[in-house]
Amino acid sequence: MVSERDKKVIFKIIGAALAVFIIVLIITGPDIFKIIQGIIDGTNTTTIDPDKIVSKLDEIVSTINVNTVTHLPYTNIPQPLDTIDTLPDIKSEYPPQVNESTPSYIEIFSSTEKAGSGTDGWLTEVAKDFNDAAIMIDGKQVSVRLRGIPSGQGADYITSRKYLPDAYTPSNELWGEIIVSRGAKAQLVQKRLAGNVAGILLTKSKKDELTAKYGTINIKTIIDAVTNNELLMGYTDPFTSSTGLNFLLSALQTSNSSNLFSDKTKAGSKSFQANIPIVAITTLELKNKAISGDLDCLILEYQTYMNTPEIRSYEFIPFGVRHDSPMYAIGELSADKMKILNKFVEFTQQEKYQALATRYGFNGLNEYQAEGESVSGDVIIQAQKLWKDTKETGKDICAVFVADVSGSMDGEPLNNLRRSLINGQYYIGKDNLIGLISYSKDVNIDLPIAKFDLKQRSLFAGAVRDLQAGGSTSTFDAIAVAMKMLVDQKAVGPDADPNLKPKIFLLSDGNSNTGHSAEDIRGIAKALGMPIYTIGYNANLPELIEIAGWNEAVCINADTEDVVYKLKNLFIITL
Repeated sequence: MVSERDKKVIFKIIGAALAVFIIVLIITGPDIFKIIQGIIDGTNTTTIDPDKIVSKLDEIVSTINVNTVTHLPYTNIPQPLDTIDTLPDIKSEYPPQVNESTPSYIEIFSSTEKAGSGTDGWLTEVAKDFNDAAIMIDGKQVSVRLRGIPSGQGADYITSRKYLPDAYTPSNELWGEIIVSRGAKAQLVQKRLAGNVAGILLTKSKKDELTAKYGTINIKTIIDAVTNNELLMGYTDPFTSSTGLNFLLSALQTSNSSNLFSDKTKAGSKSFQANIPIVAITTLELKNKAISGDLDCLILEYQTYMNTPEIRSYEFIPFGVRHDSPMYAIGELSADKMKILNKFVEFTQQEKYQALATRYGFNGLNEYQAEGESVSGDVIIQAQKLWKDTKETGKDICAVFVADVSGSMDGEPLNNLRRSLINGQYYIGKDNLIGLISYSKDVNIDLPIAKFDLKQRSLFAGAVRDLQAGGSTSTFDAIAVAMKMLVDQKAVGPDADPNLKPKIFLLSDGNSNTGHSAEDIRGIAKALGMPIYTIGYNANLPELIEIAGWNEAVCINADTEDVVYKLKNLFIITL
């Protein structure tokens, strides 16, 4: 039993605590609740006053030895690589999911949602069964080789002639139109292997809100809502993603179906793009954004939607052309190879395999009919160019490249880093603001931030050419200095721009061993919200993946053969 005296003591303690809480509340206002929530979920640094964040960053940078280094311009910059030179050796980068089992066979390129494994392995399983079935044509047993490859990259192999399969089954017919317009011989053999549809995923609350305002949900509704800053949306790269390409064409047709490239359409595209927070390189990146709840709206295929329970809270609204996995014969196929292809297509249509496709998420929404008018490959290619030209209009992009020149980067890693930046700079828009720093134990500002005109490009190339390796690795010091440069660019000087979209590109082997730690700057980086894209050379990838994950950027492994191709796509999307 608590005595009256003890009760009084307890009440006094509670009263004092309450008084302190009220005083703190008066001083901090409603931010106290954000701070408490931040402590609970581990993100309390995001609620600190912006001035305090910058002051903390200044404090950290003041302890770092930062040098300004002058470089001569490099005017003899190599010409940009052709697509054929950026594509890796397909045999090592994209080994077959299914190998042929007989001398008489055909090779098929297939989009990855059906030529992978698990629920993404429908065509993989069909191809294995086809080879096991000992099918005979004209007295010879036949088989297939199946190679899973993204639709856009498969199209690049075909149109560059770097590697020609016998057949190609992308997600939709838009890629078939593109490869024909680029001079490839392609014959449509089957319009549909298995049914699929592209769709807009929309949270229920946003759907209700937009329905109340606009009356119905369609592409026009979504475009209007994004343009009016009522909807947080993400989509995928229309140069590589079938769904992204489909959305681009649908959006342009909605704006002006009679002239996709009118001044009105271009103006509408600029307004729309200005309010898009993310264009993802891969569907996986976009799907993870949806799972984390960061987006009101995104685009995805129905088959992926059905196989991802974590995003079923979004409602699926179909749009554009169907994604029915058409099959094309590529090049001048012999009569024997055409017979094998036709036999394989026939094999996929058996009830057993269509039932398997349905179980793996295909063949849903069969009642959906394609929207919009059919367009030629030339028009699609022109639409991609328009997207590239307008995607960052209204957004002032500023990026600092952070190059690791520590001793562990000596030799081939640093040579590859130099090649990456020299080749990649062609895909950086001339209106963007670009800077470069390098680091080992100390941090060097090799190129202050400036517009990426011809002069800045030549200085950038000269600084990259001069990079030399040696010393320890202070990765987090370098990131802090890069953040400081970007903060200053937004707030200080005649070129200050509070609307600047800052980005950091870290090129490193990831083995930080001196200077500040990740713990010292992680909270500041998250609070500032600057995405840090990481590119690893002979790297400790877990460290680089973690850094990229702070603000949901991506990590690229530069040791893969397609690093130039990947960087090209990364820079096209982000810069």
